[in-house]
Amino acid sequence: MEATKVPETAQEGQQQAPAFQAPKKKRKWPKRLLIAAAILAALFFFIIRPMLGAGQQMIAGLYQAEAAQVRDMTVSVSSTGTVTPIDSYRVNSLVTGEVLEAPFEEGDWVEKGALLYRIDMGDAETALEQAQLSVRQAQLSYDTLVKNLTPTASAAGVVQTVHVAKGDLVNAGSPIADITDTSTMTITLPFLSADAAQIWPGAGATVTMDGTGETLSGTVEKISTADLVGAGGALIRQVEIRVSNPGALTAQATATATVGTVACAGSGSFQANRSQTVVAMTSGEVTDLYITAGTRVSAGTALASLGGSNVNDSLENAALALENAQLSLKRSQDALDNYVITAPISGEVIEKNFKAGDKLDNNTLTAAGGNLAVIYDMSSLTFEMRIAELDINKIEEGQPVSITASAVEGETFSGYVDKVNLNGTTQSGMTNYPITVQITDPGALKPGMNVSADVIVDKVGQVLCVPVEAVKRGGESPYVQIISPEGLDENGSVKDLSLIQRRDVTLGSNDEQYIQITEGLSEGEIVVWENQASNPLAMMMG
Repeated sequence: MEATKVPETAQEGQQQAPAFQAPKKKRKWPKRLLIAAAILAALFFFIIRPMLGAGQQMIAGLYQAEAAQVRDMTVSVSSTGTVTPIDSYRVNSLVTGEVLEAPFEEGDWVEKGALLYRIDMGDAETALEQAQLSVRQAQLSYDTLVKNLTPTASAAGVVQTVHVAKGDLVNAGSPIADITDTSTMTITLPFLSADAAQIWPGAGATVTMDGTGETLSGTVEKISTADLVGAGGALIRQVEIRVSNPGALTAQATATATVGTVACAGSGSFQANRSQTVVAMTSGEVTDLYITAGTRVSAGTALASLGGSNVNDSLENAALALENAQLSLKRSQDALDNYVITAPISGEVIEKNFKAGDKLDNNTLTAAGGNLAVIYDMSSLTFEMRIAELDINKIEEGQPVSITASAVEGETFSGYVDKVNLNGTTQSGMTNYPITVQITDPGALKPGMNVSADVIVDKVGQVLCVPVEAVKRGGESPYVQIISPEGLDENGSVKDLSLIQRRDVTLGSNDEQYIQITEGLSEGEIVVWENQASNPLAMMMG
């Protein structure tokens, strides 16, 4: 097939077409800008605007706001405790045996010193009697030794002879001195038996001194009942006559006498009324000598003193023996006292474990926990509180205490701080101090109940306060954050953080919830602070 030749020119009546050129692009950016604006509008309407609302709600939830108000503030320190009686006693026994008396019952009120138990004393009384005898024996031995160290005259008289000198060593039985009583003299005269029968003791006699003829009055002391053969074979009886010594009578003088109308059958010589030889009753050294020959002494007059190392040892041993016997007696007496048990305090009997007829022994006492009875003095109740070291300096004796107990709902009891004990206990780096609170009127409270208590340390009165959480302590002084009312929404929640300002304040007293503002803030001004429970960042940091 032949190819058809295309003519170089168009058909007749048409212009020739221009040469080919690339087409120019149209300007599309206004259209795209409109599309982007539409998209942004849609994003704002459907996404950003809801997010802004949620953000505003989030901001409101992160802060709390409250106006500064005037409140009645009372500062207190709180703690807990367990109520106990003002005094209590567990009665126990130091002895065993049968209970003879137990004149009380549970619930009774007993006075201090009242009899609770009387226990059979058994051999305790015998032991006491033996101890008493031992003391008497030891005392007698000691007293005798002391007495023997000082020889004394047994009767009045005149020292005739001294047998020792100071420094001499003597043995028991050695003579110390001879003493004669010449204040009265006796003369023994022979009377014919027939005449003697007419004489009686106590009859008056006239004594005539041989040589001088001087007469003395005398008294018949005694008449012999036996007949003797006198000079010339006559039967005689001896008659003893006592006369007072005018001072000149001696044992060498002789005399005769008549009793009434009866004369003696011969003369006789005078004798001293009494003679004694004082001897040492123990061995020792004569450390002192108080007499010489011719010294007049009375009954009981000390003649000498005995001493020396041996005597001192004997005296010390006797003293120790006496002291030991006295201690044994005291132990026996104390043991005897243990058989009579009395109430150590006045109070109510809470527990009675034994009655009359029961046997006290190791088994029965162990079963009773060692207690015969338990007594509570519930005239007043008390309890102990533990106070932290940060608060103990606020506590003083006498401060009022407000008390509540879950076991007694709806009632508040009063008390006061009775004692502050500075013997604290430390645990986990914190020291707590015990204080004792006495309850003024216990009412329905009972021992063993758990109580909560507030020690009133200060009654501040009507003062301007804000919540404790609103106060910040960073920097040189404490401060709060305040916000104008425009920064809050209709619900009182924070809506504009830019309106929060710092305000330095001066603080006063505080309780657990509120703190006093003394300077820097006025009543009604609004303070704000972060809500720790709703702030995740604060919770993470905390």
